[in-house]
Amino acid sequence: MKITRSILISLTLILAFALAACGSALTAQPGAAPSAIPATVAAAEPTATTAAAAGPANSDLIMATTTSTQDSGLLDVLIPLFEKQSGYIVKTIAVGSGAAIQMGQEGNADVLLVHSPAAEKKFMSAGWGKERALIMHNDFIVVGPSSDPAGIKGKSAAEAFQAIAKAGDADSSKVLFIARADKSGTSVKELDLWKKAGIDPATTKPGWYIETGQGMGASLIIASEKGGYTLTDRATYLANKDKLQLDILLEGDNSLLNVYHVITVDPAKWPKVNYAGALTFLKFMTDPATQDVIGKFGVEKFGQNLFFPDATKTDADLGLN
Repeated sequence: MKITRSILISLTLILAFALAACGSALTAQPGAAPSAIPATVAAAEPTATTAAAAGPANSDLIMATTTSTQDSGLLDVLIPLFEKQSGYIVKTIAVGSGAAIQMGQEGNADVLLVHSPAAEKKFMSAGWGKERALIMHNDFIVVGPSSDPAGIKGKSAAEAFQAIAKAGDADSSKVLFIARADKSGTSVKELDLWKKAGIDPATTKPGWYIETGQGMGASLIIASEKGGYTLTDRATYLANKDKLQLDILLEGDNSLLNVYHVITVDPAKWPKVNYAGALTFLKFMTDPATQDVIGKFGVEKFGQNLFFPDATKTDADLGLN
């Protein structure tokens, strides 16, 4: 029996429509209700691993922080842990706290980890920050050559700084003070200590006062090479101690407390900041598990913790106004 061309075409079309109908039964159409999910899948809760695998909508997070958190090695532990748990990819910019706060004010960072309480409060009161959470503290120390040419060991902070200035004025070839001069939290603290001692070397520029304009790690190396005194956070000093010819000569003074906060940049000021990521980081840093990691950091290598976790405390508990 001879089959015409028109009949073949008709049969082909019928077969095509039949296959399309079968496919529609397997593929949800736009606006259609989803098919039933097997009970074993529907009952399962997402885990941290699956949440991280899914990833946030915007995974890029810019964190501006002080150099001490970087130089101490703390961020080398915390950032990979946060990235694994959250799915965010952190770009860490380690500068002085002053520069970090400026980045937040200009909308160039999503979240800040800083240690300059007075500058932080100004940042918050001006509306640049949304949340501010207490994270941890350690302390500042003054280190210098073991010979201690200015004789500051055993003195109060004010007496020690006065002794450095007096000895430096007498012979700047023997007594030097290395200042960061970078608007960091450490630099702000140093200038405050000089002020309390009744001295202003940042303005008068005596020969014994050397400004590096660099971070803590680099400034410690310069102080070691020149045999000078400098103010540093304890964590960065201990992390670099093996390559320094510097001893701790001043510690324990109540004025030497060093407190760190996390601040989220307010999206009302900068709508393009990754506020969701910033808030996730803040919650991570205040989480009890992370606080435990912070409290144990440094114990294995240095025999002492480099930071003290404070998320359950208030600024008032640490003596901050």
